Amino acid sequence: MKIIKVERNFQGSNLILETGRLAKQAGGSVFASWGGTQVLATATMSHHKSDRDFFPLSVDYIEKFYANAKIPGSYTRREARPSNEEIQVARLIDRPLRPLFSNDIRNEIQVIITVLSMDEKNSSDILALIAASAALIISDIPFTKPVGAVRVGYVQDNLVINPTHEQVKALSLNLVIAGTDKAITMIEGEGDEVAEDKVLYAVRKAHEVIQDLVGLQLELADKISKKKRGVELATLSEELEKEISGKYLETLTEILNMKDKISRETEKGDLYEKIKASFAETEQPVEQIPIILHRLESDIVRKMILEEDRRPDGRGMNEIRDLACEINVLSKPHGSALFSRGETQALGILTIGSDKDKQKLDLTKHTINKNFLLHYNFPPYSVGEVSRLGSIGRREIGHGMLAEKSLSPILPDGEEFDFTLRLVVEILESNGSSSMATVCCGSMAMMAAGVPIKKHVAGIAMGLVVGEGNYKILTDIQGIEDALGDMDFKVAGTREGITGFQLDIKTEGITFEIMEKALVQAKEARLKILDTMYECVATPQMAKETVPQRKVITIMKDKIRNLIGPGGKNIKKIVEDTGSDVSVSDNGEVKIFSPNKDVLADTEILVKRYSGSVETGEEFDGTITKVANFGAFVEIMPNVEGLCHISKLSKKPIKNIFNYVKEGDTLKVKVERVDEKGKISLMRI
Repeated sequence: MKIIKVERNFQGSNLILETGRLAKQAGGSVFASWGGTQVLATATMSHHKSDRDFFPLSVDYIEKFYANAKIPGSYTRREARPSNEEIQVARLIDRPLRPLFSNDIRNEIQVIITVLSMDEKNSSDILALIAASAALIISDIPFTKPVGAVRVGYVQDNLVINPTHEQVKALSLNLVIAGTDKAITMIEGEGDEVAEDKVLYAVRKAHEVIQDLVGLQLELADKISKKKRGVELATLSEELEKEISGKYLETLTEILNMKDKISRETEKGDLYEKIKASFAETEQPVEQIPIILHRLESDIVRKMILEEDRRPDGRGMNEIRDLACEINVLSKPHGSALFSRGETQALGILTIGSDKDKQKLDLTKHTINKNFLLHYNFPPYSVGEVSRLGSIGRREIGHGMLAEKSLSPILPDGEEFDFTLRLVVEILESNGSSSMATVCCGSMAMMAAGVPIKKHVAGIAMGLVVGEGNYKILTDIQGIEDALGDMDFKVAGTREGITGFQLDIKTEGITFEIMEKALVQAKEARLKILDTMYECVATPQMAKETVPQRKVITIMKDKIRNLIGPGGKNIKKIVEDTGSDVSVSDNGEVKIFSPNKDVLADTEILVKRYSGSVETGEEFDGTITKVANFGAFVEIMPNVEGLCHISKLSKKPIKNIFNYVKEGDTLKVKVERVDEKGKISLMRI
């Protein structure tokens, strides 16, 4: 096969899509270069239909450390399991591609994108999504609508398309946007309280670039003209579907109008068993019954919403379910909050740690130390199910990262609050948008712990049902509306603007008109939720006694050696005796992190004692070590002396100091002054 290339000037660098040189046995293979960033995307489909009852697509994104001329920091010195960041990018690629396949395909399809080289300018995640789409469009896999992707953001109110790595650090809005030439299919990102109209403008401008990227992929496909492989699609028995619909449609409709999720799911399960038993002695394919019921369920719910203007639980289109909030639910943790919205309930637990608790991440691009960690847990009991507890899944990682991004803009800066925060959210009940409930309870848990955040962040999930010439936007979607609808649109933010954003479309895209209306409706809902949260807790609370304390003191540079001691003996002793973390910098800055206020006070005393550091106004019971004509030298701490001048020994004049005091006498003194050289002046009290 000959090498075929197409290219465009893409934001100042050449974007090249090439095939025919690498991975030629894959169904489709594209080697994509954008400046010095290069990825290999492959798309392969199994030759035979699987026995799965769903569309089996898998997407993997892999960053190789050699791509940035690095050796992994792991013990084995090789890449291990995917990082959270790699999983997040894999999800970014999967979400816009999946809706463009026929859902009736049962052949397994695997897309693998490997980052082979990275430069300091161009994003590998954006290039990976473009390359994955290109590999599919030129392959023998039945995929015919390519997807383009861009990153957009604002730098000082100026819109930037595909910012460099350095520019990303300064963005007030950071969105990854994917779509076809006709519509947007996926958005993911974060903002620093950005207004809705600015977000919409950024999306519009992004789509103009996406259209050009789609054209580039079609140009490559035209040069190859590879024939798409015919696959056997999953089909349903029309006779069985007709019989089930005729006998049980009315019963299923009644069940779907039940407001309580558990009751509804129980009744659906009973109906399934009843239908299955009724066809057990026939030759009908009973394994298709769950799929047929799901399709009937979809028809009923969508018709109810579009034609009757009614949702399964009876709510209006823009109505939020009942809200409930509570803080300090747990006694020992530093902060906790319980947030409920309908049948979705999240418990947020905040733990405050020191610098040593930061998470060190050895990533391909760089090594970072994270001081805000959000861990999202979704146990099976939250949906009334039984399943094995295992490792954290991609869904949990994705939901947690979305919530983490949404809350990050309101965190205090390091100078104001130099701690490590670990927020764990346990989903106790789930019936729609647990990730946005995570944002709400996380915000309140931080205020409950006394973290100096100035604003709350709330989140809401919007849905969509599209019909013939008609559509309905749904506020606060529950599980059934998410599963059977056409959109999952999550928006998080403060009263002032958006901080987190995630849009997934289950059709071929949505119009800007729908997106604009959804944003307006989402803001109205977010403000209502924020009102409820502020009623529960409006300002950071007084910290519990269990909350750690931090203080920074400064000692003379020549006292650093005294504090540390030979081989670190002194500072280790302080840490062992108090349980505090103590660190010293070269400029004499001493950071103390203690379990509580009392321990902090004890630690501070020991630091000063070992370093010989004192402050003006401090009082001591000292011992006279030497008497001179002009005053007495007093040891106020081990190896720390100050001079109490003769004029400061008594309010009355002293004729003969040697008759007034002597070595070994104990004096109660106060530090009057410490000069630039560290000399201490004392006065008797």
